[in-house]
Order: sequence, then C-alpha cells, then structure tokens
Amino acid sequence: MSGGAPNPNDEPPRSLQAPWRLEYLESLDKPAPTPSGGSFLLEYWQHPELDVQNHVIVRTAEGMILLNAFPYANGHLLVALGEARPSLLDYGAAQRAALWALVDRAADLMQRTLRPQGINIGVNQGRAAGAGVPDHLHVHLVPRWGGDVNFMEAVGRVRVIPAPLEAMAERYRMVVAAGGGAGGTSG
Repeated sequence: MSGGAPNPNDEPPRSLQAPWRLEYLESLDKPAPTPSGGSFLLEYWQHPELDVQNHVIVRTAEGMILLNAFPYANGHLLVALGEARPSLLDYGAAQRAALWALVDRAADLMQRTLRPQGINIGVNQGRAAGAGVPDHLHVHLVPRWGGDVNFMEAVGRVRVIPAPLEAMAERYRMVVAAGGGAGGTSG
C-alpha cells in the first residue's frame, strides 16, 4: 500500500539494554532464599547495620521506610512495621496508627524529594490480592507523573527506571538529613 503512513510493524524490533536487570532475571530460576528470620522485610528490620545496603531510608522504633528493590516507578517506597503480620487487622490499633504515621511520613518525603504530580498508595493483603510478601504486610507508595506510563510499558511490557536504586536512596536520605519528610531524622 503506497502513500499511507508507515507501518510500525514493518520495522525490526529495537533493543533496550538494561544489564542491571540480569541479576533479577537470573534469580527467577533459583529457589528464593528464606531469610533466617522470615521475610526480607523482617531480615532488614533485624539488621539496622545494613540499612544503607538494603536501601532503608527511615527507621523508627516501630517500622521503616525503604526503596522497593523492584520498583514500579523511580522512587517507589515500601513502608513496613518491624513486627511481621499478614493482615492489617492482625495489628493492634496503636500499631496501625504507627503504620499510617509512617505512610504519612513516606508520602511527605516522596513529595519533598521527587515532587510527583500524584502518589499511588496501596496494600496488597494476601497472595490472592497480589502480595509478594504475604506474611509481612507492607504499604506501597508509587510516585506518578502525567504520561509516565508510556509506550514501553503499554506496548513492550517494559518499565524504564532511569535512576539506580543507590542514587534514589541518596536523594531521599539528603532530604531526611535536611529535616524533610514529616519528622526529620531517620531514628
């Protein structure tokens, strides 16, 4: 057919090289190691000396705010209490209040650090609801910008995460150190 618009299906596919994803892809074939204390979240909670390595941004007496190692978007945070429970209602009222206080702090920190146009905040409670760590309830905070779901994700089912986790963790830590993030320090 001549004179029409070019057909994108006639072009050979292009490659997007993301070598940092290889470690994750190779890990899919291996049985997941079970941390001695339970979930990776509990393992992180039990080892505060590894906070920088584990991308824990804020730690309080009740819980922590950390970067998601497999983010939906740049700056995707997780909030978890130190005590592992599978369901929101398995926590007492004081623990639920502490969890939501950390969610408030994480949202404020995200807003100050990244200035997103919106934030998705959600909980996947139970494996059927999509929980990857069903025994340790946690909250996801995903920064959003208009048009951030682009052709790569819509067509290619590929997420483009432009900043390495280490760089993103440092950005968050700088804001915490400067007193930002609704409560200031990380302790």
